[in-house]
Amino acid sequence: MNIQKPTLVNAIAWMTLASGIVNLFWGVIASGTALATIVGIFCTPLTILPTILGVFEIIYAAKLFSNPAQPVQPSTNIAVFEIACVVTGNVFSMAVGILSLVFYNDLVVKEYFARLNGASIPVAPTPVTVPASLPELEPAPVLEEPVAAPEPESPAPSAEETPAKPKRTPRKMAGK
Repeated sequence: MNIQKPTLVNAIAWMTLASGIVNLFWGVIASGTALATIVGIFCTPLTILPTILGVFEIIYAAKLFSNPAQPVQPSTNIAVFEIACVVTGNVFSMAVGILSLVFYNDLVVKEYFARLNGASIPVAPTPVTVPASLPELEPAPVLEEPVAAPEPESPAPSAEETPAKPKRTPRKMAGK
């Protein structure tokens, strides 16, 4: 069974291989650094985890690179653990994990893994809903509104009608 690999699957394989190599070196260096201190001796189990993940990444990348292709599922678990490597300070592995999860959700990649594993379930694209046609709009009839006579203006108030200004009381000064 010779199935053409999509470009994104090759990208996933190369990124996973690179991340595996980086995690191997990262874990070895972190473990060596941790063993140099008293407190680090207790933290060594945490520094070994990137090394273990690196081994799994290299094995998974080798399966993706194999020719003829081996039946393999998309490994979202490895991608999630790559993202979790940010806890150990490995930002490169985190970026690879995020990109891998994005690529796994691509339609072409999903179809490739389905064909590779002999799944008879075709991956259908999401249905596109077409809006119902709208009825033809007719312009509203123009109604003439009666023009109302302008309201008579009230005459300006005369000087006699102006209200008187309130008287202000003098202000109290502080300290006097």
